[in-house]
Amino acid sequence: MVAMKMDAFLMETEFKDMLARQGLTLDRGENRTLQINVGYRCDLACRHCHLAAGPTRGELMTRATMQAVIAYARRGGFQVADVTGGAPELVPDLDYLLTGLAREVPQVMLRTNLTALEDDRRGHLLEICRQLRIVLVASFPAVTAAQVDAQRGQGVWSRSVAMLHQLNTLGYGLPDSGLELHLAANPGGAFLPQGQAAAERQFRRELAGRLGLAFNHLFIFANMPLGRFRTWLEQSGNAQDYMGKLTAAFNPQAVDGLMCRSLVSVAWDGILYDCDFNQAANLPMGGVRRHINEMDGPPEAGSTIATGRHCFACTAGAGFTCGGEIAA
Repeated sequence: MVAMKMDAFLMETEFKDMLARQGLTLDRGENRTLQINVGYRCDLACRHCHLAAGPTRGELMTRATMQAVIAYARRGGFQVADVTGGAPELVPDLDYLLTGLAREVPQVMLRTNLTALEDDRRGHLLEICRQLRIVLVASFPAVTAAQVDAQRGQGVWSRSVAMLHQLNTLGYGLPDSGLELHLAANPGGAFLPQGQAAAERQFRRELAGRLGLAFNHLFIFANMPLGRFRTWLEQSGNAQDYMGKLTAAFNPQAVDGLMCRSLVSVAWDGILYDCDFNQAANLPMGGVRRHINEMDGPPEAGSTIATGRHCFACTAGAGFTCGGEIAA
């Protein structure tokens, strides 16, 4: 009964109704970013994960699909390639994908949970990232060990801090190094994040002052009511209240800059979506299921973007307007 109630609450028409009441439309502009989800396997099983990624997930991008992605990046004329997961580091041939993308787009980003980088078998990956000047976007949800471990698992705080020190040693996050290291944070429960500017000041003060860590920028986002976080909302009785908070915080000024207007998302199997969140919601790009090999180029400007009630998480407060262009 809970799942059925939540499904009705996530109906697409309600977000569209909000846009209509505000006199707004949500369609594509210039497509700058190609986001690539290489699979749902992860060494962690975080409570907030919209994909329910974890160690037992078997969905992984093959080398053949990576070749198709690289070819699409070439013919699509994208400015940014944003590689995400799961934990991308756990996917075989990730170095092949990064190297191929770096030849085709001006900027390549790799999202990391930090812990998946610490395995000695992946030491070469850090060197490849350094050589190719891959932008790293690291998940780091809070500035205390208790908060991080509660959300991501026992011991994750200390492992993450150790990896950030290692990245700083390589030059990542340091002034004038040309090696960008950004942090991405999210709340630990069914509440909205604090303002981004205040959060960045707090993170910089705590991480630099207490731990001697450097980073370029912090980006803080609302949790998406999908995947494992949706399950937690339902089981804890917070689903309706949280969705109410997201809806009440709708910011019409955030719509114009939403990442889905300039981003194409490719799943591990080559199917296209308007964003990684729609992938989790099984809403294909424009509502039509298409494979990357079917596309001659990026979708046309003005084309339809598929939406659901989860989209309210992207328009709450400052909104989810950076997405695949965090470092652009």
